Amino acid sequence: MPHSATHFVVAAAVLAAAAGFIVAVRNRVIRRRLLFSGGAAVVATLVHWLSIYRPDSLTFDTTDVGRPLELLVIAIAIANGAVALLFNPWFRDGESDRAPAIVQDTLVIAAGLGTGLVLFHVSSFNFLTGSAIVAAVVGFALQDTLGNAFAGIALQIERPFRVGHWIVVGDWVGVVTEVTWRATRIRTKAGNVVSIPNSVMANQAITNYSEPTAPTRLQLEVGADYGVPPNDVRDALLSAARTANFVLASPAPDVILADFGASAIVYRVRFWVQDFSRDDTAKDAVRTRVYYEFRRRGIEIPWPIQIQYERHEASPDSPRNRERATRAIAAVPVLARLPDDAHAALAASAREVLFADGEVIVREQTPGASMFVVLSGRVAITIGAERKEVATTEAGGYFGEMSLLTGEPRTATVVARGDCALLELQADAFRSYIQAKPEVIDELALAAAHRRKELDDARGTPGAAPSAAATSIRMRMREFFGLS
Repeated sequence: MPHSATHFVVAAAVLAAAAGFIVAVRNRVIRRRLLFSGGAAVVATLVHWLSIYRPDSLTFDTTDVGRPLELLVIAIAIANGAVALLFNPWFRDGESDRAPAIVQDTLVIAAGLGTGLVLFHVSSFNFLTGSAIVAAVVGFALQDTLGNAFAGIALQIERPFRVGHWIVVGDWVGVVTEVTWRATRIRTKAGNVVSIPNSVMANQAITNYSEPTAPTRLQLEVGADYGVPPNDVRDALLSAARTANFVLASPAPDVILADFGASAIVYRVRFWVQDFSRDDTAKDAVRTRVYYEFRRRGIEIPWPIQIQYERHEASPDSPRNRERATRAIAAVPVLARLPDDAHAALAASAREVLFADGEVIVREQTPGASMFVVLSGRVAITIGAERKEVATTEAGGYFGEMSLLTGEPRTATVVARGDCALLELQADAFRSYIQAKPEVIDELALAAAHRRKELDDARGTPGAAPSAAATSIRMRMREFFGLS
């Protein structure tokens, strides 16, 4: 076969192979590269045809330039196709983790340059001298571009991050969307795309929040009053962190005492999240839980001290608050028949507690010795592991009376629906009154039996008649309050 015909046959074979693999593979990266190889084969075929049938249309000598040019284009087409097929997965989308686009392009260019050096006889001294001068001039003019290109290659070989990873570079925090010859693009949490030159990336410290493991530890600092023991504050902070959304149960959250500040003891809450993109949301959830947990436990987050001021705050045990609590207790059907002094006794020890939307107030089957009156907002009564909602209690309603009267475990899980304020009545404070006036037990037992019958009917499980249930409740009350 003539030498020139060989070029044509090889170019045709490359074109046919590229077309065949384009049909066979499913990876769009390979298909795009094979389209380039097929185009290069078409160019080589066109040069071959012109050098034979229309040599007068070419401005260069077909022997010294045309045939080497054909071979160079064919070599690039073959190298490009081979690299694409060798380093990328055939039947799924995405670039290779072993050889990203920059590395593959480098291999193809290196193959093309090597072929060109051989084909165009660059071994002569004069050519090398002239090429060195030209290369020096071009290199000086393109030093920034070349620096970015080589830095991009180094980053892809070292692999400190991949597309889809959350990273911090300098002042920028974002997810990597693309790595090109010139720059690395990241999308920030604000939705902006930032292009950072690869030379800058190579000279900056890079923090990768997606490797080596996906869970990421976050931390935030909370100040607490000096008058509260550190162990009590730690317990409150851990309780808040464990129940916050997005916080992993394992590894477990922990709390350390970080500093004795100017106006507060500073605690550092450390917790883990699965997805770093939700770090702000997770911190918000923990801070929100901390606020409500501190509020319920009477732990103060000190106000910033900048100037001298006087803070006047009504006492929680003020006559006005106690009168409000007394009216709320007297309106509860289970307690309504008690004399006024019983309402006052309960109000004296009652405390107002605040819960956030979605917080669990009491959990089914857990011990309890108190009941709650809803002052504002509403709560949902749920039962079972699936949290089936059986009732909703609005302001003025109540729940947990059996735990107050008999000390039995909670029979339902109660969840806040929106922020809600509750009045909690403690059994310990009620015990002394019951022991002094045991005759009120009969009224309480009958009222509690009627309430139990209403709840059983709402659940679809009719229970005993109130008169029969009252006897059992009366006996348990006497035992619970020490009257047996």
